Amino acid sequence: MLYQIYQAQSDLVDPLRRLARGTSSWLSSFTPASPYGLVMRHFNAALQVFGYSGTTHQRPDYGIKEVQVGNSAVAVREEVVFSTPFANLLHFRKDSDRAQPKLLVVAPLSGHFPTLLRNTIEVLLRDHDVYVTDWANARDVPVSAGRFGFDDYVEHVIKFLEKMGPRSHVIGVCQPTVAVLAAVSVMAQDNNPATPRSMTLMAGPIDTRRNPTKVNVLAKTKPMSWFEEKMIGIVPWRYAGAGRRVYPGFMQLTAFVSMNMDKHISAHIRQYGNLVKEDDSATDTHRRFYDEYLAVMDLPAEFFLETVDKIFMQHQLATGELTYRGRKVEPSAIRKTFLFTVEGERDDICGLGQTAAALDLCSSLKPMLKRHYVQTGVGHYGVFSGRRWENEIYPLVREVIQFSV
Repeated sequence: MLYQIYQAQSDLVDPLRRLARGTSSWLSSFTPASPYGLVMRHFNAALQVFGYSGTTHQRPDYGIKEVQVGNSAVAVREEVVFSTPFANLLHFRKDSDRAQPKLLVVAPLSGHFPTLLRNTIEVLLRDHDVYVTDWANARDVPVSAGRFGFDDYVEHVIKFLEKMGPRSHVIGVCQPTVAVLAAVSVMAQDNNPATPRSMTLMAGPIDTRRNPTKVNVLAKTKPMSWFEEKMIGIVPWRYAGAGRRVYPGFMQLTAFVSMNMDKHISAHIRQYGNLVKEDDSATDTHRRFYDEYLAVMDLPAEFFLETVDKIFMQHQLATGELTYRGRKVEPSAIRKTFLFTVEGERDDICGLGQTAAALDLCSSLKPMLKRHYVQTGVGHYGVFSGRRWENEIYPLVREVIQFSV
């Protein structure tokens, strides 16, 4: 019923948002330039703020057409090299003969599309041959494709690394750090030749008992039955995934927005003012961010519920109780993969120490194959996007990969 209510509300409001955008575009064609036409600019600003504040379920484009490699600008094109109903292994192929380390970026399956890591990927492309887990929106996956749980996620990471071949590297950003560590552990246990040379875990919930955040505390205040009853919806009939049980992306977005409501309100008030002042640079920056932030995807219900239970409630990886296809996951089996953990000083989603817990779990790694870094002055997203990521964190990631080649 929850999804149906949301869909009915969207069906009612979306035409009004389209009308607002169309009217704004029409008004802009003959609104006098500043300082004239002040009333019309205020009206136009209101139309734009309303028109562009709705959610979408369409994946935005990565939009990475070229990158700087050395002293040259190199063209980039996207290529799907392996596919399942739930994800594509997407390769950002560069028009260059320069050999670079293969790197798998494991994106979160957490309500936003993998394009949220656009800046992460764009920076990594300078020195690496980059692949990404391009997850599908669960509402577009037919029920006939079957279930998708935590073990299926881990299996995808393993299969994708196998497809890339030996001597590859992997980065897990936020939520998938647990699955990435589990996948590499299983590969090490099996002496899999595709076991990655290095593993970088960034701002992830390896052990949420350490410095628990509001998100971590919330997960433990309710029984699993509450999550299943209150957080799971059924995809409406009009979509390819009709009848599939999902954790709707709009609910994840609502949770994130509510955590920083004041910031989002202030951002839209500033956007209104910048539109009136005709500050094109500021308005474009705001719109690019929210076009991405308001693009949401649904998660398979079983994956969401198993993640809450295994990671946030029972802490199974940290306590040594996590299994994969009935087998115990043993991080201590990892002996040759360089482990680099990165955290943000002001992260309010994954507290300090939660990602670093991986260093203790990988007890067989020699000290020279372990490294930890805390970036000062950044929150969760600042660990993998923005100026600090590009200028301070990325050089360390690159150094680890180069050392492990």
